[in-house]
Amino acid sequence: MTTEFDLGRLLSERGAERYELHARHLNHQLPRMLRTIGFDKVYERAEGAYFWDADGNDYLDMLSGFGVMGLGRHHPVVRKALHDVLDAQLADLTRFDCQPLPGLLAERLLTHSPHLDRVFFGNSGTEAVETALKFARRATGKPRILYCEHAFHGLTTGSLSVNGEDGFREGFAPLLPDTAVPLGDLDALERELRRGDVAALIVEPVQGKGVHEAPPGYLYAAQELLHRHKALLIADEVQTGLGRTGDFYAHQHEDGVEPDLVCVAKALSGGYVPVGATLGKEWIFKKVYSSIDRVLVHSASFGSNAQAMAAGLAVLSVMENEQVVANARATGELLKSRLAALTGRYELLADVRGRGLMIGIEFGRPKSLRLRGRWTMLQAARRGLFAQMVVVPLLQRHRILTQVSGDHLEVIKLIPPLIVGEAEVDRFVDAFTAVMDDAHDGGLMWDFGKTLVKQAVANR
Repeated sequence: MTTEFDLGRLLSERGAERYELHARHLNHQLPRMLRTIGFDKVYERAEGAYFWDADGNDYLDMLSGFGVMGLGRHHPVVRKALHDVLDAQLADLTRFDCQPLPGLLAERLLTHSPHLDRVFFGNSGTEAVETALKFARRATGKPRILYCEHAFHGLTTGSLSVNGEDGFREGFAPLLPDTAVPLGDLDALERELRRGDVAALIVEPVQGKGVHEAPPGYLYAAQELLHRHKALLIADEVQTGLGRTGDFYAHQHEDGVEPDLVCVAKALSGGYVPVGATLGKEWIFKKVYSSIDRVLVHSASFGSNAQAMAAGLAVLSVMENEQVVANARATGELLKSRLAALTGRYELLADVRGRGLMIGIEFGRPKSLRLRGRWTMLQAARRGLFAQMVVVPLLQRHRILTQVSGDHLEVIKLIPPLIVGEAEVDRFVDAFTAVMDDAHDGGLMWDFGKTLVKQAVANR
């Protein structure tokens, strides 16, 4: 008997119900939020750095699925690799053999981290972090992990314990015994290390929340302090890795930094099959997998599956053959310099920062009395509303998708696909300039700001 399943027909018949289905069966607050800010769009297809709606209008993606779509959507090389691996009908996930693809992907990944030796494959960024936390505790025999204020490392219980935002942690205690230190504060780090119970410091070389870069020299000095106290350095490169900041890994911008464990995910998937990877030193893995009896002491049911491994291999091939990292560096420098040139023109524009194609645009209190009153109104209702006021017209008027960089932050984060070029830079800068002109002229976006204020007050 043949089972008939027609995906195209199902989508044709039920696709229009997408927001109602989500409201009824999934996170009911998501469609509510999207409708409130006018983001309840219906995208029909996507390719590269663009979406299209049913009317054929294109939308520039400056968000890349929170960094997942490093190569843009539906890259032909990754698509072919996935078709090929499905057609091969491999004997995958038998659990009691060694397939070639995981070893090949590990080998390829490790060429970009010559000081590391082994890889564990999981299914996501938060799982890569969980792995690193477990491995660090096992390898050092110490219980406590240090993390940086305002950090984001994931939302499962272990990674939530090293999350620097109280809003994510609230209501989920008790968490693991971990401690926050300010990013860049070596004295605070050393004070905690002196207690003798620290297994590791986990750090994003560029923090996703707010786009704050570790100060020059901090990672190397922290590494030296950690090793002196027999603790480890964990680099969370889930978002910053694989070319995002203009080098293969963000920690490579600083000479001599060789983390003991590195967490990778997001872009390694090619945007198709979830995959996470934790790279580490030989002695750490041998501490974890210390005997045959402990062969499965840390594993993942879908880790190292053939589809994920094929996607990862295809992604690395594209990155090397199409000079993706060099493009991220050059295009990022162009975009950042174009935006930074506007800081003297707009009093609401406080700062432009970041590396490669990970750029933060920060807004701040204006000097003129006319704008200051409106800014104060927004801040009194909820910090972060002005940044949301900028994000909304970028989408609704200019068809550009961006994101506010974190709750209660007046920062927009740009993390477009790493394949964007000068045309996308021109489109974004022109649109951003138009929005900022409107903001400084007291235009329609301030009416939307009043709506956001009412919503913020109602939610208190």
